Amino acid sequence: MGASRRAGFWLVFAVAGGGCTHFHQPPVAIPDVPNERQKSILSEYRIEPPDLLQIDLLYAVPLPPYKIQPLDVLAVTVANTLEGEPIAGLYPVEPDGVITLGGRYRTVKVVGLTPAEAKAAIQTHLDGILKDAKVTTVGVAEGRGVQLVRGQHLVRPDGTVSLGSYGSVVVVGHTLKEAKALIEAQLGNYLQSPEVILNVIGYNSKVYYLIFDFGGAGQQVVRQPVTGNDTVLDAISQINGLSAVSDPRGVWVARSAGPGEPDQILPVDWCALTTRGRAETNYQLVPGDRIFVKAYPMAVVDTKVARALAPFERIFGFTLLGTATYQQIRAAAKGLTSTGVAGGF
Repeated sequence: MGASRRAGFWLVFAVAGGGCTHFHQPPVAIPDVPNERQKSILSEYRIEPPDLLQIDLLYAVPLPPYKIQPLDVLAVTVANTLEGEPIAGLYPVEPDGVITLGGRYRTVKVVGLTPAEAKAAIQTHLDGILKDAKVTTVGVAEGRGVQLVRGQHLVRPDGTVSLGSYGSVVVVGHTLKEAKALIEAQLGNYLQSPEVILNVIGYNSKVYYLIFDFGGAGQQVVRQPVTGNDTVLDAISQINGLSAVSDPRGVWVARSAGPGEPDQILPVDWCALTTRGRAETNYQLVPGDRIFVKAYPMAVVDTKVARALAPFERIFGFTLLGTATYQQIRAAAKGLTSTGVAGGF
């Protein structure tokens, strides 16, 4: 059977046996399963790899005695400075361990000193330039460790998040409230009464799957994140609908009921929820759901027939090609003989 005949054979059965009709049976809803019109709130979110967390550190006063490090930021205030050249503001500690006061004040080395020692060092430095200058404030406004804590943090495969120089914390399996307390407890080993704001900005660990059968020609699996508001129609719309060989009457949601419990199969009346706007089987999706879409039965038959006939088609193709080539060579040889060109050989 040639490719064109098989295509026509498949087209007849697809038109006759597939698609939605206006006489489709009414949808049958599974009791107590949330759907488009009766959604439920998912259980409290628990962190897992590879979720993406946003950590904001509000209070970060180092425990004494704190030694100033490169990339720290110092708050320095000096009274009785030169006119037009005040010293008041935030001064980052450069990689070589100095802060630049600017102008004629030049730089002062503060790395490895406590804030009190840094204050004395700055005062000694300014005494050589100004007579009445008085250093009133020197404090760590922002430590290098604070800079490493703030920002986005990916939950690593071992279930931890890195807090930079403050170590790491295991957050896997914990709620946001629990993870916040764990992070603050870890930071409390280095900071005075730390407080953080913790949020999940990348919900990467809770997903559902769409599985499309291609009638014996393989299956396509699409992984999508759970937002808490997804339905079957939302999920399939994310990948532009059903495929060309999908059977609308063969759509269902496979949901695991947990260890030792029978799996739950939720049939989806695709024709009802698309052509008639029925919401009974437009189920709300939960993490781990599998939406399976079967192919038309005749698509499976067509694929199997094509695979069975393909070797013979290749053999017949080679045979016909060899026969045609032989006939052409033979005809060319006869033509050369009749003209006498081959007589001299």
